[in-house]
Formats: sequence, structure tokens, C-alpha cells
Amino acid sequence: MGRYASGDVVLAPVRIGGVGERKVRPVVVVIAGEDGNLLTCPVSSSPSTDGISVPFSLDDFARGGLDLFAESYALAAHAAIIRTADVVGKKGTLLPETLAAIREAMPEVQGKRGRR
Repeated sequence: MGRYASGDVVLAPVRIGGVGERKVRPVVVVIAGEDGNLLTCPVSSSPSTDGISVPFSLDDFARGGLDLFAESYALAAHAAIIRTADVVGKKGTLLPETLAAIREAMPEVQGKRGRR
């Protein structure tokens, strides 16, 4: 188990929309709780058809990145809480302004601050 901070992009098993099988995919850590839970936003190679999607690219990473050359999308409508123990690996860290754009698209995190 590692320590993760707001803005980290990690790999973890998640279910988009709470349906179907869990699939290991990239997720953005929106808020890292001291209790070992992470509020995350799943990442997809295509925008959501049922909610807000925030586009980002390799240029939006302060460190690391995803293995895709095309734009990726943070699926703001599909936030999920995961345990740090479920994280498979870390891909990088987003720039603060990119994380801010994702947070703004997620009403449930307005007014909350992530841990660094």
C-alpha cells in the first residue's frame, strides 16, 4: 500500500456507473482521505454519454502519463471511493489546474480539500 495524493492517476479495479464487472483502469485521485480511502474519478478513452467528461492529454501531467496518445476523459459523473490497498500502480500526477477542472465538474467535492 502506498501513499497517494490528490491529482495522482493510479490504476485500480473500478466499475463505471456501479454496473458490470470491475475492470482495472486509470482513475484520478480527487481526494485522498487519511482513512486510506480515495475519492476517484475514472478515466476513459471516450467521453461519457450520461454525464460530464473532462478532457485531458499528456500535456496535463506534471509527472508521468498514460500510455495513450489521444485525449483521455475524466468521467466526473462516475466518482467512486476505493481503498489505497486496491491500487495496482501509479501512472503519474496531473497539473493542479487539470485537477481543479475535474473537481469543478464534480459537485459532490465542492468545498472539500484533498491531502497532499
